[in-house]
Amino acid sequence: MKPLLSNDHLPRFVPLGQADFQRLEHAGYLKGLLQPFKGKGSLETWASQCMALRDKLIALAQGKLLPQARAYPFNLLDVQLAQQSTGAGTTFLRWRNLDRSSMGVALWASLLGRASTPATLIDDLYAMELQRIVLNMQISLTHSMARQALECASKMAQAETTYLRRRQGGAVSITTNKESSLARTSSAKATSVLRRTTENFPTEMTNRAGCCA
Repeated sequence: MKPLLSNDHLPRFVPLGQADFQRLEHAGYLKGLLQPFKGKGSLETWASQCMALRDKLIALAQGKLLPQARAYPFNLLDVQLAQQSTGAGTTFLRWRNLDRSSMGVALWASLLGRASTPATLIDDLYAMELQRIVLNMQISLTHSMARQALECASKMAQAETTYLRRRQGGAVSITTNKESSLARTSSAKATSVLRRTTENFPTEMTNRAGCCA
């Protein structure tokens, strides 16, 4: 639902438009999901595409949304839109107070409900919240898909090790050991990337509405 604007009030906050997303060149990412992945290499490539798209979405937030949210007259409010970086490499948009002692959508709701908040800013603050919810969801989704792809690549590496061991048998134990070592190295590498991606990953990722809090 779009905020209703009075005739004498022009919006101070401009949400992202279709043109902003078209510049992300996300066609490859969308096609990449629906393909017959036949090895860990293609999965790792797609995971990289997901992470690249996630980073571009974060860049949109930092380059187009936050500068507006920090500009006059929003910089006069005691609750403002800010970014929250996580150890997993993601950045989400959050509402927080000036001394950074509190954070969350409840601050926005309180700000909107106060009689002291200028009526001319209500529509803009509503538009900000809608944009924040959607962009956080998009960042969360691309990050989660990258994580799942890396996990799948690790499982494929383990399956390859088992397959090669059975096909080659004990007669080529030296080669089998080499293949097994390579597979374990690949699996460990994917697991390491996955661990860095998921460590400190905000619990809201597993909560249906968490990324929007």
